[in-house]
Amino acid sequence: MDIFDKIDDTKYSSLDRYQSMAHGYFAFSKLEGVIGPRMKFRGKDVLNWSLNDYLGLANMPQVREADTQATQQWGLAYPMGSRILGGHTTEHEKLEDQLAEFLQKEDSFVLNHGYQAMLSLIDTLCSRFDVIVYDSDCHACIVDSIFLHKAKGGKSFVYTHNDIQNCSKKLQMAQSYVNKTERKGGILLITEGVFGLTGELSILDKITALKESYNFRILIDDSHGLGVMGNCGKGTAEHFGVLDKVDIIFSTFSKAFACVGAVIATTEKVTNYLRYNMRSQIFAKALQVAVVKGIIARLEIIRQHPELCSKVRSIASTLQNGLRQNGINIGNTQSPITPVCFQCSNATDEESALNEALNLVIDLREYFGIFCPVVKYPTSTQNNLMLHLIATATHSEADVQYTIETFNTVSQKLKKGEYAKQMSSNVFSSLK
Repeated sequence: MDIFDKIDDTKYSSLDRYQSMAHGYFAFSKLEGVIGPRMKFRGKDVLNWSLNDYLGLANMPQVREADTQATQQWGLAYPMGSRILGGHTTEHEKLEDQLAEFLQKEDSFVLNHGYQAMLSLIDTLCSRFDVIVYDSDCHACIVDSIFLHKAKGGKSFVYTHNDIQNCSKKLQMAQSYVNKTERKGGILLITEGVFGLTGELSILDKITALKESYNFRILIDDSHGLGVMGNCGKGTAEHFGVLDKVDIIFSTFSKAFACVGAVIATTEKVTNYLRYNMRSQIFAKALQVAVVKGIIARLEIIRQHPELCSKVRSIASTLQNGLRQNGINIGNTQSPITPVCFQCSNATDEESALNEALNLVIDLREYFGIFCPVVKYPTSTQNNLMLHLIATATHSEADVQYTIETFNTVSQKLKKGEYAKQMSSNVFSSLK
């Protein structure tokens, strides 16, 4: 069998079956123009709720100037090579020192890309004798890391999302497992700080309290928390007052920092071990100095302007309170991430539920001029539709009020069955 033959057999197993119609509109859609709440989608102005730029740093004049100057000075090539083999610079060291101080850890390690860095971090830290305990709602990069861990003979236990009793039970099982092994291993507990799909916070205060009963280390992926949560933007651990109890903080720079790359902050011993053993960093090019300089500028703004954290949380609170008051389900979010969940009540099967969802999204984008990502089965439950909104410090009160009114309107239209009409192929053609 040709390895490519299976593509035809599996093409229609999920969202792939809609790619001929949906590509460029529902998937791989292009937002153009200056990054901000107002951008263009297919040539039309839209109110954009699809920004990971929480603090509005992407187009802040001093950030743009820092990026421009750094690029003019260094270009985008320097340094050439991995950190361990000639790609190490004083600027990398400067950023690492500042991040370690900011996150109140002994040391930090700046990484080139977040997803692969998480894979490599867990693979490097955990041998086949170690046990991983993790939240069921962890990000795909963590789940993929677990697959790698299992592939080399490692053991893992998953606990029910944010369920401290189940978490305690799985830690007990992990402890029993390592005690029985001939060569004793350790336990690493992994959770997100802010869960990227739902906006929920981890139960980090309760998890750290379990250290009194079990011997384990904690790794949090705080990609959506760094720069946003806590009084000073130090993340979810600061929010809960447990910075000293979290052993490893991992975060990307692609959210609040509006850049690229990642960081691990922990003890000096662990950091040095990772520097010399993480394959994703040893065998890949270092983060460009121009990018590093840009991150340094962003970190300084975050440190000097904690009011940016307050502003984005205020915008998020107004948006979320307004949606809830209109009876719209936004789950248990406690962050700027706002999942708007609709029940496709008129749908009798997956196909009709998807049809309603597509009609609703088209209405939002074409008539109301609101752009936000849509999450559908299998990521959400079969008859549910989730629209994913991210509040930022650059959204206005007017943006929020218009969005609340619009979502109330489309919610009523959905309940009345106005989106249940069959979507025809010529409608998709007109959207191309």
